[in-house]
Amino acid sequence: MIRFTALLIALALCLAPASSAQDADAGATARDRWESSHAIVIGEETVEYDAVVASTTLTNDDGEDAAELFYTAYFRTNGAPSGERPLIFSYNGGPGSASFWLHMGIMGPRRVVTPEVGPQGAPPYPLEDNQFTLLDMADIVMVDPIGTGFSHPLEGTDGSDYWGIDEDARSLAQFVRRFLSEYDRWNSPRFLLGESYGTTRSAVLAGHLQRANIDLNGIVLVSVVLQFNTIQFAPGDDIPYIVNLPSYAITARYLDALPGGSPDDLEAFMAEVEAWSLNEYATALLAGGGLDPERRARIVDQMHRYTGLSRDFIEKSDLRVTAPAFEAELLRDDGLIVGRLDARFTGPAGDVLGGRPSHDPQSTAISSAYTSAFNSYLRSELGYDGEREYVPSGGTRNWNWGRLGGGGAFVRGGGTPNVIPDLARAMKRNPKLKVLLVNGIYDLATPYFAAVWSVDHMGLPPELRENVERADFAAGHMMYVEQSLLPQWREDVGGFIQRASAGR
Repeated sequence: MIRFTALLIALALCLAPASSAQDADAGATARDRWESSHAIVIGEETVEYDAVVASTTLTNDDGEDAAELFYTAYFRTNGAPSGERPLIFSYNGGPGSASFWLHMGIMGPRRVVTPEVGPQGAPPYPLEDNQFTLLDMADIVMVDPIGTGFSHPLEGTDGSDYWGIDEDARSLAQFVRRFLSEYDRWNSPRFLLGESYGTTRSAVLAGHLQRANIDLNGIVLVSVVLQFNTIQFAPGDDIPYIVNLPSYAITARYLDALPGGSPDDLEAFMAEVEAWSLNEYATALLAGGGLDPERRARIVDQMHRYTGLSRDFIEKSDLRVTAPAFEAELLRDDGLIVGRLDARFTGPAGDVLGGRPSHDPQSTAISSAYTSAFNSYLRSELGYDGEREYVPSGGTRNWNWGRLGGGGAFVRGGGTPNVIPDLARAMKRNPKLKVLLVNGIYDLATPYFAAVWSVDHMGLPPELRENVERADFAAGHMMYVEQSLLPQWREDVGGFIQRASAGR
């Protein structure tokens, strides 16, 4: 692939607090700000842009300063006027993860190069111009929620004011509103793009923005989790086993672990396993202890053929294999575990007899590269010289998984998080809202079929169901890690942004 070197036009450091008049207009103080100008070649086009690392002060219900939220924004400076350009607010998940994954993987104009499947090793880690960024067609705002990156509660503010499903969304709604005022972007097409828990956040945030009279053109959900019961394997709940089984089958096929060999046609195999999971397998699980012994034997045999797990293990699991158990068991005889975020990654088992993996081979393979490359990029190319240290994760505690009331299908202290009602409500209130599901089929953390199943149960009328698009990637949770799939990202996500911006 052709590699383009960035054309650095200027690098200017400035610390420019907003004036009191600006504070009154924007409702926030720019406490810290670093600006620089750059250019990148995307295709055959030179895209000039300004990069801004800055913060916005969030206030509490009494109007008092309560938290400082940092972001990195990229604004194209040649081409169409800024007011006509789409604006993408992007973040990762966790909850409690900073946005550097998407930032350095696919969204920003520079990206870190990591191996597609396998360990990265020690630094230095290569950075390259990202010719698959969407910066030529949209301005991009990488957001770090409170407790991540440089963002933090101010003295006297409890972090719990921001660390919960609605608390988090409410704070980002405040940020979006103030950002639109500060940069005069109220009439720009608006998008949310979140990964993992960021998809949960987007569903809830869309509703908070609507209550502030801010409609969206589109939402891009990357590695989707909207109903948490689909990934929790709670006792008595058969749904997660049904919607996870297709991921087990696809993984076993990739790793050559199927007893009958790997089917050549992946799409046909996916469709076959999905249909079996929703029909024969689902009804067998729902039968519980009343399942006929002969039928049970047929289910065990078919699970063995689809997953590569032994019949004995499936029997002892009572036909219900959790994702961690699958990751630990599939290659146990080889002394290996299967990756959770990307099942194509394998690694040595820390405990060969363990019931769940000791670590995630994909996460350990690339985390150092992303963390190191982003910190280097932030300081050497974007000019950040502040005193705060970037917190990649772990800065949030005691996340409130309940609801503050009225926003979803459960209440504080009870139930399983389910934001499908939030997303459905947002789409019904704004029938022009478009949604794109982006999933890696080798993702065992947020399995693709669970997302599809959830959307199929949103209760949308047919005309709104057509507003939901789907893009599957032959990759894991972070499909942008794989270099060969970057053109697909640009085509699928970029095409969606362009269509939704035009109201198509």
